[in-house]
Amino acid sequence: MKYPVYERFYTWQGEGVHLGRAAYFIRLYGCPQSCPWCDSAGTWHRDYRPDGVTLMSAGELADVVRAESPEGAVVVVTGGEPILFDLNPLTDALHALGRRVHIETSGIAPLRGELDWVTLSPKPFGQLPLPEVVALADEVKIIVHDLSDIQAGLDTLTGLPDGAVIWLHPEWSKARERNLTVLNGITQAVKENPRLRAGYQMHKLYRADDLDAHSDKRLIPLGGNTALGY
Repeated sequence: MKYPVYERFYTWQGEGVHLGRAAYFIRLYGCPQSCPWCDSAGTWHRDYRPDGVTLMSAGELADVVRAESPEGAVVVVTGGEPILFDLNPLTDALHALGRRVHIETSGIAPLRGELDWVTLSPKPFGQLPLPEVVALADEVKIIVHDLSDIQAGLDTLTGLPDGAVIWLHPEWSKARERNLTVLNGITQAVKENPRLRAGYQMHKLYRADDLDAHSDKRLIPLGGNTALGY
């Protein structure tokens, strides 16, 4: 089996519970959600498709993870939408290296593979997460472009484990522009419901991903502003 690898790079996790932790990212190509503010639009948008996508086996990916990151760095499988693929061979190969394997997904298909951490990012305007994936989530990341996104995201989480953390992330252009409607709305929501946490994409402040030669350096302006670098 070969996986369509849009990009792979070594950096650190910029969001969520594992913020700041060294992480090797494997970004797979393909996604049906078509988020209007997507920050990885090269994985699906017709205007940003790459000239080619590298197909790599689980063993080949494990080899590059071992060669390009030290022991102790977690591996994050993301996209695009990685849950569309059978990840069993990949998670087996990475676990054989002694690596923890995380996934970032909208949860729209059955999860195939042994994952050590599941980050669910529901897309209420598109395909909803399956209840069986919601039940496996360790944390949730709700992207807030408009304040209505908060409740819409929460409404998709029936069956979420009690211990799962729920993050409210301002969509990046709203964060960079310091949109107070969104930022203050997140603050108010967290104050009203202490289970919620206010999130941020710290790696974008550092431009940490750009330091790896394999990462995609193109500016893709869905929900952003290329003049400002996002």
